[in-house]
Amino acid sequence: MSFLFGSRSSKTFKPKKSIPEGSHQYELLKHAEATLGSGNLRMAVMLPEGEDLNEWVAVNTVDFFNQINMLYGTITDFCTEESCSVMSAGPKYEYHWADGTNIKKPIKCSAPKYIDYLMTWVQDQLDDETLFPSKIGVPFPKNFMSVAKIILKRLFRVYAHIYHQHFDSVIQLQEEAHLNTSFKHFIFFVQEFNLIDRREQAPLQELIEKLTSKDR
Repeated sequence: MSFLFGSRSSKTFKPKKSIPEGSHQYELLKHAEATLGSGNLRMAVMLPEGEDLNEWVAVNTVDFFNQINMLYGTITDFCTEESCSVMSAGPKYEYHWADGTNIKKPIKCSAPKYIDYLMTWVQDQLDDETLFPSKIGVPFPKNFMSVAKIILKRLFRVYAHIYHQHFDSVIQLQEEAHLNTSFKHFIFFVQEFNLIDRREQAPLQELIEKLTSKDR
């Protein structure tokens, strides 16, 4: 597994995915950051006027990958083969890994192994120019939205694992406000564009209701 060592806040699980400065997607990311700063997350996730939905989803997917990458990077010392021998989100939910190409039949594995497979797979999708074109004028493929939905569904599982199995460590590291804000932003985004099936959200349903009820 690849780790970038440094101060705790800059340690990421996988290398950060950057959006080229000066590109239209970079401008969109800056717009997203500015509206997030206003504190109104419901407004911040809405498609900016005149913008392409695929591009907006792409920019935000990259951003969520980077956020989760950093959040998981802070707790990797606590998420080990011994402590998390299966990838779970509480006693009712267990995830088995398959990517459809290298691993076709779902395999049971430890949480650190699963998350390593997952983040590597997401990284490969984000780096694929035919899927996530970074150049202006290059169209998104017809299957872009279905791939983005799979990415977001899988990233949700990392949040679910952190909340269920490592929340004590998150509190100990004083990262809970960061985690809650990141997850709330993520949930508002996937709700706005209907990107994750409700059944997939079940492991964190109570938390989702609590975080979103104040902003209805």
